[in-house]
Amino acid sequence: MREFHYRWEFDLDSSPEQLWPLVADTNRFNRDTGVPAVQMVQSENRGLKNARRRLRLSAFGIPVEWEEQPFEWIRPTRFGVVRRYSKGPIAELRVVVDLTPRNKPNDLPMAAHRLVGTKMIYQVWARPRNVIGLMAIPIQIGILSARSFARTLSEYDRLAKHGRTAADLSTRAEFVSGGRARLLALSEKMTAGGTDSELVALLVDYLENADEFALSRIRPYELARQWNTPGRAALEACLCATRAGILDLQWNLICPMCRGGPATGALKDLGSSIHCPGCNIDFAVNFEQSVELTFRPNPSIRETDSETFCIGGPQVTPHIVAQQLLAPRSSRAIELALEAGRYRLRTMSIPGWQHLRASETGEGAVTLRATEDGWASEELQIAKDAKLNFENATGDEQLFILERTAWSDDAATAAEVTALQIFRDLFASEALRPGEQISVGTLTVLFTDLKDSTRMYREIGDATAFGRVMNHFDILKQVIADEDGALVKTIGDAVMAVFRCPAGAVRAMLDAQTQLASPPEGMQPLSLKAGLHTGPCIAVTLNDRLDYFGSTVNMAARLEGQSTGDDVVISSAVYSDPQVRDLLGDPDLGFSATRFEIPLKGFEDRFELWRVTRVRTSAT
Repeated sequence: MREFHYRWEFDLDSSPEQLWPLVADTNRFNRDTGVPAVQMVQSENRGLKNARRRLRLSAFGIPVEWEEQPFEWIRPTRFGVVRRYSKGPIAELRVVVDLTPRNKPNDLPMAAHRLVGTKMIYQVWARPRNVIGLMAIPIQIGILSARSFARTLSEYDRLAKHGRTAADLSTRAEFVSGGRARLLALSEKMTAGGTDSELVALLVDYLENADEFALSRIRPYELARQWNTPGRAALEACLCATRAGILDLQWNLICPMCRGGPATGALKDLGSSIHCPGCNIDFAVNFEQSVELTFRPNPSIRETDSETFCIGGPQVTPHIVAQQLLAPRSSRAIELALEAGRYRLRTMSIPGWQHLRASETGEGAVTLRATEDGWASEELQIAKDAKLNFENATGDEQLFILERTAWSDDAATAAEVTALQIFRDLFASEALRPGEQISVGTLTVLFTDLKDSTRMYREIGDATAFGRVMNHFDILKQVIADEDGALVKTIGDAVMAVFRCPAGAVRAMLDAQTQLASPPEGMQPLSLKAGLHTGPCIAVTLNDRLDYFGSTVNMAARLEGQSTGDDVVISSAVYSDPQVRDLLGDPDLGFSATRFEIPLKGFEDRFELWRVTRVRTSAT
């Protein structure tokens, strides 16, 4: 049967860069243009290659099923997809969308760069399977789609011009019965409890106006960027809102290939490995790289069980700047405008990847060759405005994926969140399944102990000494929290804590020692021994709480024993951290670091350690 071809041109006021996040969000675009919801046919996806998916929907009571090739795109100028149907009135559908600047920036004075518009060309090729398709395509695509496309793109253009997102299309929040009143009442309790009132107001406004797609996966660092506020403040506001009953937290698994993955409501539901159906791979779960904390409204306020209208569009993986499907022994040249920084090129079947760096001085034209032997080991320098020639030198089809390596800038990872005091205070029950062990990446581990505490109990009595020990725990918890760390547990008079930043751990301990050595009048000074080591750790559940173990933990425990009580003993791994070196080298802070070597119990080698003290100067 004949193939139908439709071509629509739209002259839009916004630039391609402004429009891309909206039009490339094909899940939301399909919903806004009236496309029915889709479902993935999970049972048939494991045998498909290169991110192909088997999908289905029902239109006017007619079941439709198809195999969808991976979307191809060049950000922010083109994307498209091919669908081959096994059920329904259509045999094949191809979509290609091009966004071209109407006025090139270098043709305009600097003040007029914001006036760059876009000529958008939306093309559809549809081949019917039967007579029903022959009649349905001209009506459904030729007439109805044209109208809905024009209406939706006009609205997207209006949003893009004002720097808004597609989430702002929602004009009326769909609260559950009593939901808005509950939201306002709980937000007042948050403010009364000490949460910044401006952040609470911003969160309430977001929950009132964002649509269900945006609310189904709230990323606190994205909110921070929108609100122009520090990321940690937005994260803590979301954690407090969860504790108050406004939000629910969820742990999103991040596939190392596509960065997508399912969500779970509790750490205990995480396993040590997971399968990504889109990439058809199994991967190990790692708190630092593959688990992200996100939020969604509590169901007592707003429902966010949104349907799916498209699965593999470009905006699902915004870190991927180009994706191209190449047949065996073929090549394709593309032109890209890249931000400065590091990238990697990979395919889904060849191990490893090619490292790239985009800069002003890089090569303008580069051939990137995928072979059966893998990729070149050296990092290639490419221009920011580059012409890349992808060459598939293998005997198999390859999906070329070019992605930014700084993909996790907006991710509040599980490794970071679980090492925060506010998280451990508010969500003490969040722990892994008993027996489960998951890597958390690199942490700085602290152990402390009070010096001569036994003698203190004997000299001032058990009750008074116990009170001083409790007060010292309060001081430690505060200085640890101030440096974005978390107190993991107390062991007698000792403390174990973790930090993401080694310099913060050093500052916290030196501050604690200063406070304990100069207590309020009438209280006995205390001497605190402290040891710090940085390295990889494993998360486990111990005594129903999230805990850590491994050689890094063992080393930190040994270092505390080398402290004399007015110093912090740090490992060479802590000392080598650039921020720690800057801290110790700042003459205004008055820190001193002395190197020494010593064997440690349980370890074979002698270790290079550093004794850090605060230099005390006498008044002149």
